[in-house]
Amino acid sequence: MAGTLYLVATPLGNLGDVTLRALELLRQVSLVVCEDTRRTRTLLVAHGITARLASLPAFAEAERSRALVARLLGGESLALCTDAGSAAVSDPGRLLVEAALEAGVPVTALPGPSAPIVALQLSGLPTDRFLFAGFLPRKGGARRDALRELAGERATLVLFESPRRLAETLQDLASALGDRRAAVARELTKLHEEVTRGRLSELADRFSAGTLGEVTLVVEGAVEPPLGQPRAPPLDEAIRELAGQGLKLREIAHRLASERETSSREIYARALEVLGKR
Repeated sequence: MAGTLYLVATPLGNLGDVTLRALELLRQVSLVVCEDTRRTRTLLVAHGITARLASLPAFAEAERSRALVARLLGGESLALCTDAGSAAVSDPGRLLVEAALEAGVPVTALPGPSAPIVALQLSGLPTDRFLFAGFLPRKGGARRDALRELAGERATLVLFESPRRLAETLQDLASALGDRRAAVARELTKLHEEVTRGRLSELADRFSAGTLGEVTLVVEGAVEPPLGQPRAPPLDEAIRELAGQGLKLREIAHRLASERETSSREIYARALEVLGKR
């Protein structure tokens, strides 16, 4: 009989946030599979747990998953932990889960800490409906397409971002979505936890010099227009449409800024990129 693959949520920062069930299971399994063994070992040592560890970094996930599934099929039960939060969510582990399920291995999850949920709770934005979008593509057409797709989403948006790219992403979000309300949640549950709220443009200025630590972004969803009023098209589409009507860049920036309650400077800069004039 095959063993079970357990997906174990681990603390975001405060080691006391691990569940009793998770600690019990980590003591029992044959092997604890980790994104980074150093991070997981810190958690285990803090709770007096001795366990065998194996790493599952993203660059080797496909290859190492095959060997791990073989162990599961041989009857061993394994725990999967990412560095922080819920296992296999925008972190290594998804390929292992898929391979285990395809092989008929039982897979179950032990719930616990989740950065998207904590950031959403603290954002001050609507929580009844949200979309977790993970990491945006870093550049190029894939990034523009992702932003265009998110522009019309009415649910509150939750994203991960590198602290090094935070200001750039906030600027791109403001250009593509309009200057919406947002929150930057940094170092959640840790000693220097910080949640900064404001408009996307304000947050871009606030973090223009960069920051440190784990970052989760929460952004207000698109606002539904009043009944009978057509929804404004995504920013890039609107820029192209007005340019096709013969409007000059400054005219486009002025019109869209008044419609979208954002600065004409930001619209102008985005129009330069969309129309290939930069």
